[in-house]
Amino acid sequence: QVQLVESGGGLVQPGGSLTLSCAASGSMFSIGVMGWYRQAPGKPREFVASITRGGNSEYADSVQGRFTISRDNAKNVGSLQMNRLKPEDTAVYYCTTGRRTSSGDYVPDYWGQGTQVTVSS
Repeated sequence: QVQLVESGGGLVQPGGSLTLSCAASGSMFSIGVMGWYRQAPGKPREFVASITRGGNSEYADSVQGRFTISRDNAKNVGSLQMNRLKPEDTAVYYCTTGRRTSSGDYVPDYWGQGTQVTVSS
């Protein structure tokens, strides 16, 4: 079993920055992929970014170049640095851990409870 706890959400103005953190417990985090998803009101949950234990990362087109995912395997923590935030980035952000399929798709197995990010002036 893996427990994930997000922190760092809040209200930020357009163009601002915010860093989300994820603290993980449980042995699977040491071998799993870590990822972030988000869900805006009235919209389906969507992939944001993922990173393997070796540091290979992937991003959704909508955040490429603005967001940076990272992790510290020794401390079992991960983070999502979000820059140049836009109102359309407003959502609940979820930390996840999971695996990559043979075709390279990321499949989350565990989810945190989420943290709210609101981008508004």
